[in-house]
Amino acid sequence: MSDKHYPDFDEYIRQGEPSQREAAYAWSTAIGLQEVDGLKTSEYLKDLARRNIEGELSMDEVGKLLDSYYKSKSAREAKDDDKEEADKASKNIKKILSVKTFDFTVNGYVSLHRRIFEGVFKHAGRLRDYDITKKEWVLEGDTVNYLNWEDLRKALDYDIRQEREFSYKGISQDTLISHIAAFVSGLWQIHPFGEGNTRTTAVFTIQYLRLLGFDVENDLFAKHSWYFRNALVRANYKNAVKGIDYSPVFLERFFRNLLLGEQWDLRNRYLHIHPSPEWSVQPNLSGRTSTGQVQDKFRTDNQNIVDLIVAVGRQALSVKEMMACVGLKGRDNFLNLYLIPAMAQGYVQMLYPQSPHHPRQKYTLTAKGQALLKEI
Repeated sequence: MSDKHYPDFDEYIRQGEPSQREAAYAWSTAIGLQEVDGLKTSEYLKDLARRNIEGELSMDEVGKLLDSYYKSKSAREAKDDDKEEADKASKNIKKILSVKTFDFTVNGYVSLHRRIFEGVFKHAGRLRDYDITKKEWVLEGDTVNYLNWEDLRKALDYDIRQEREFSYKGISQDTLISHIAAFVSGLWQIHPFGEGNTRTTAVFTIQYLRLLGFDVENDLFAKHSWYFRNALVRANYKNAVKGIDYSPVFLERFFRNLLLGEQWDLRNRYLHIHPSPEWSVQPNLSGRTSTGQVQDKFRTDNQNIVDLIVAVGRQALSVKEMMACVGLKGRDNFLNLYLIPAMAQGYVQMLYPQSPHHPRQKYTLTAKGQALLKEI
């Protein structure tokens, strides 16, 4: 758990009984997910959560006390409406995460929105009947192209049906991560609800991963919910004029941390479409491979990195020259799938590292990259 966000739950997660630990994780996830919409819960809700974790209050009692708390307030403060939404949605999400049942259907997905926002939104559990746009910081004010409202249910049915028919048997971990990221990304881009779409998608994803047999700690959603949302934005944004292609790699790194124990640095500045030089390379802080094992001295399981190392060889190449060597035309795809991972893992380096935008900038292999090339 993050000391920054939920220090009051740390003692239960680290030293509590199994039931307390499970409840603390669920509360932390529920509260953390509110941040995707810029919401923060009240101290009163956190106090109720602690009493629930300790077994003093049931979830029904938490709900009644919360309702009574907001009904009894004679004077509403400026942020009370936001806190009430965050408190009640958190309570509902915690209740959902504490139950192991899951309905992996369109009706189940729509019903999940209703259960999360019951008592919060009048339109809880209803598909939107209007088109939407949203200005995004990571897109410099641009918006993802969300699905038109007339086709929402049809699109949901198609995506969920396709996923139900997909077999995970015998596939590699890399393929598994890419597939899960693509499914979650597509589901989110449909954006079937006017509000609360990301929170619903996150809870649905947690439940689905459980269905697939993953025993994951959900605190990653609590600590990095805003990264999760922005990664979904980048996975669904393309602008040919600006030379920007869909970039699922950021979302895949979220799932690599969650499911494989890797330690990609999940900070939002890496997701900006035009990051400053110091935020242009997202590092993996653990130095682990997709199997979760510590890498050998210079070995990698990332085939894209291997292909790039072979392409560069003993030369010094520009980005354009490297793209031609590996047969890619999309600059963003090349940077996100090849060059940035290769630099982050120490295989490739800039010819002019002190001047990233040098007009004659080229890239060469590091000693580690040369060692791997020799083995290849």
